[in-house]
Amino acid sequence: MSLLVLKLVDELQKLRVKTQDTDYQTSEVQGSATDTVLPESFLVKKGGLHLNWEWSEPSQKLYLGVRSRLPANMPVFEEDHEPQTQASNMNDQPSEPSAEITYPPMGFGKHKPKMLLMGLKKSGKTSISNVVLRKMRPQETLFLHATTTINKQSMAFMDFQIWDLPGQIDYLDGTYDASSIFGGVGGIIWVIDVQDNYMQPIQRLTDTIVQLTEHHPDIKYFVFIHKTDSLTDDYREDTIRDIVQKITDGLFDEGLENPPVNYYPTSIFDHTIFEAFSKVIQGLVPQLPTYEALLNSVAASCRFQKVYIVDVMSKVFIAEDTSPSHTKTYELCCDFIDFIMDISDLYSFARPPAADAGSQRAQDIASQTAEAQIKSFRGFTIYLREVNAFLSLIGISREPNFDNEKAMVDYNVQIFQDKLLEVIQRG
Repeated sequence: MSLLVLKLVDELQKLRVKTQDTDYQTSEVQGSATDTVLPESFLVKKGGLHLNWEWSEPSQKLYLGVRSRLPANMPVFEEDHEPQTQASNMNDQPSEPSAEITYPPMGFGKHKPKMLLMGLKKSGKTSISNVVLRKMRPQETLFLHATTTINKQSMAFMDFQIWDLPGQIDYLDGTYDASSIFGGVGGIIWVIDVQDNYMQPIQRLTDTIVQLTEHHPDIKYFVFIHKTDSLTDDYREDTIRDIVQKITDGLFDEGLENPPVNYYPTSIFDHTIFEAFSKVIQGLVPQLPTYEALLNSVAASCRFQKVYIVDVMSKVFIAEDTSPSHTKTYELCCDFIDFIMDISDLYSFARPPAADAGSQRAQDIASQTAEAQIKSFRGFTIYLREVNAFLSLIGISREPNFDNEKAMVDYNVQIFQDKLLEVIQRG
């Protein structure tokens, strides 16, 4: 994070204190535009709280503005279009909820598979699960101990578990009950460390696929060619090609042609691990064609260049429209999500308690969907809209007049949100 962004966060903390007694406060932060890739303007709307900045090129200053929280019974509008209502105490804060409304996860109907993380020891399985699912910093994974037991983690937005299996055990040698481990498995992520001799993990993977194909033919396999960030560009491509060829030849020699195996180069130190994990999740979601059809519709109606459904906590992209995808676009969205999460740590609104879900207050708060928009960010306009407690929609647009069309975009996205929640509810 650049020095200017650190100044920004520090100044926002001060502004948050100031807004306790006043309706609107502004401030400025001195800095250089060359130190960062901040956009020309930015607006975050979260439950009645408005945060915006404007960068002034002549003065080289960043002007900040924070509007204090509106009463719970007042609808949220853009700052220039707030309706005239009867006087109300701006310092009245909604009471803290005793419980949160629960949202249905993206279900699998009657089929609730689990996913296995497998590979030899010290290949990076536990580091991957901690970075993606527990938001651990990649540098902190250096202090992780070797996995000696099966670690089970649940994904909040989907109805299945991820099992991290110790790599020093062969679960198919007859000592273990293979049906209890591999029964109900939707996919297996096999991690191969390219910094080590990869002939042994390739042989173990081939044997595993051959043995499981007979009794569990529906399992999908995802090979993470891991720690590729340590290789040069030319050597990286040669290594990936060699691993894919050896696995393909090994399975062909065993009589398996075109097995369900996908390959992804990954590293926990860049976006590749989140992109690969997103592809794995998309491969296990049975409603994916429905989600893609909905996203294609909203992309066409809003003229988005690319649109995603994303879990903002893990940065796992659940679905995307069927237009061509680029790694740079994914990295752009990940950077945007990181910034939004940093802002959300400072500014957030409480959801109503479950017992109060049907009240007018709960309906008013529920209508204040979290939303963010960033303009002139590397030539793009990025639009984010909360779908439920776990998921958000992210749209990327190159339209020069996006602000003038935002009302229509909000309307179309609201229709999309309602339809998506119906699909999720049906499971």
